[in-house]
Amino acid sequence: MTERREIDVEVAYAEPDHQAIVSLRLPAGASAGDAVQRSGLLERFPGISWPGAPIGIFGNPVSASAPLAEGDRVEIYRPLRIDPKEARRLRAARSRSGSHRGSR
Repeated sequence: MTERREIDVEVAYAEPDHQAIVSLRLPAGASAGDAVQRSGLLERFPGISWPGAPIGIFGNPVSASAPLAEGDRVEIYRPLRIDPKEARRLRAARSRSGSHRGSR
């Protein structure tokens, strides 16, 4: 069996109102960072802080040097605007205050 010389991968990035998924063919042995740089998404979304933006493969955080395998999807993550625990706490507080309005 011969070793593959190229692999097919995707790179994904999403903003609240738009998402982009780019399919790429890269040399075998390419890294997640190589895929991000070759995707064109850094030019398309100038707000991506690269290098430095957190990335993952299928939801699992990885470093830019992580090797890719056939079919991987590299995801570029945006910084969180608010800590998820804090967001839940705020939603719960709003829900509690809204449920008492009709009981008076």
